[in-house]
Amino acid sequence: MSTLTPYPEIDRKDFRSALGLFPTGVAVVTADDDKDGSRIGMTITSFNSVSLDPPLVLFSIDKRAMSLPALCKAKTFSINVLGQQHEHISNRFATAKGDKWSETEVESHDGLPFTLANSIVAFQCAAYAEHDGGDHVIFVGRVLRIHKREEGAPLVFFSGRYASLQQPTISASN
Repeated sequence: MSTLTPYPEIDRKDFRSALGLFPTGVAVVTADDDKDGSRIGMTITSFNSVSLDPPLVLFSIDKRAMSLPALCKAKTFSINVLGQQHEHISNRFATAKGDKWSETEVESHDGLPFTLANSIVAFQCAAYAEHDGGDHVIFVGRVLRIHKREEGAPLVFFSGRYASLQQPTISASN
């Protein structure tokens, strides 16, 4: 019987730096806090598609995030994909405290979760599943409605800072 050699420990800083070499889009997840009716909003870069049938998407949130308990209780949420012109929104929602909402325009649609008014696209979702993901919680949402609103290039994050794509921009008709 052979014994497996344990894998070497991965340095957290090196791992984070290596992951930063994969460019990601930037989005803001929004929801209503069921406890007090206040709004929840946080910048995310961990957004992916999961399934076309049913239409599922996922994102993850650090277990230390102040909004995590409220987000875990939310029955619906929206994922708002930001454009290059929205760096200020990304920065505002990346902070744990402060007034994120006073200069933020939102829209409501037929009782579904509210969305940021100027995002390139917003996915309104029902909570579908939650999974343990190490130091994060992985949220899976079933997409209920999609709102494509603005033309423009997406906001991209690469190697610890915002970056630009060198390709044609999308249009709302795509």
